[in-house]
Amino acid sequence: MASLRVFSTTSHQPPLLPSSLSSNPLSASPRFVKSPSSRRTPIRSVLQFNRKPQLAGETPRIVVITSGKGGVGKTTTTANVGLSLARYGFSVVAIDADLGLRNLDLLLGLENRVNYTVVEVLNGDCRLDQALVRDKRWSNFELLCISKPRSKLPMGFGGKALEWLVDALKTRPEGSPDFIIIDCPAGIDAGFITAITPANEAVLVTTPDITALRDADRVTGLLECDGIRDIKMIVNRVRTDMIRGEDMMSVLDVQEMLGLSLLGAIPEDSEVIRSTNRGFPLVLNKPPTLAGLAFEQAAWRLVEQDSMKAVMVEEEPKKRGFFSFFGG
Repeated sequence: MASLRVFSTTSHQPPLLPSSLSSNPLSASPRFVKSPSSRRTPIRSVLQFNRKPQLAGETPRIVVITSGKGGVGKTTTTANVGLSLARYGFSVVAIDADLGLRNLDLLLGLENRVNYTVVEVLNGDCRLDQALVRDKRWSNFELLCISKPRSKLPMGFGGKALEWLVDALKTRPEGSPDFIIIDCPAGIDAGFITAITPANEAVLVTTPDITALRDADRVTGLLECDGIRDIKMIVNRVRTDMIRGEDMMSVLDVQEMLGLSLLGAIPEDSEVIRSTNRGFPLVLNKPPTLAGLAFEQAAWRLVEQDSMKAVMVEEEPKKRGFFSFFGG
């Protein structure tokens, strides 16, 4: 894998771009980004910023991560964005709402520690705090699974039950979390409706292919009909070589088609498979990968609403930066 160079401006203000590039920052190459302060400082991760991102508005922020089409990286996004938020210092509860087909515990390496689920809580077999699995690496990150694999849900389980669960998390003795992130099942059936019911914002994960985009457009309409207006987009599995060869839509093409704010673009990365099999999310990798850094940046933007413009990533040797190919 090519080595990485990551630059950050030491100022808290967005970096200055040459006038020829400022109209379209997503098309700008990282090497043209200039700092308004002194020289740029190499860093390994956005975690080395000297400040915590500022969380605006009421808490908890209830974010559903959805896709419509299966297999686009929705659960991988939930794991990596959720852990990134925890590493920034926020308290996070991630809910795997995939009824009977959960995978979030596997990606986080917590599958052997899930003893109880929401079904047991609702049945009175355990307390809510017993169903929450605290990550030993980051104690401010907790996992909550709706049900056990291949289990049957009780009659009447739906959006109201998930709303009760969210209310219980808000009022628990140890305090409300900063973020409640809901990993939504694929498709647009009853499981999807259940998962989006308590959310007030959504992150739509898609890939730059026509089948995923058609499903993403349909899901966007359903989210808006449910009253969720704050919808952001993550474009996953972006390949710059295919964009150069005009065999893949650019991120700006995808953004124009869906009409959504861009939260992040994640490059195709073979480390995703390795990290999944190890139960070790990409954002914990050392040294970092391009995909891991992109997930970190997406988490930062989720907090500060696209304010982070200072971090740029490029591959060596003599390759244009991944983030310079957003516009093709």
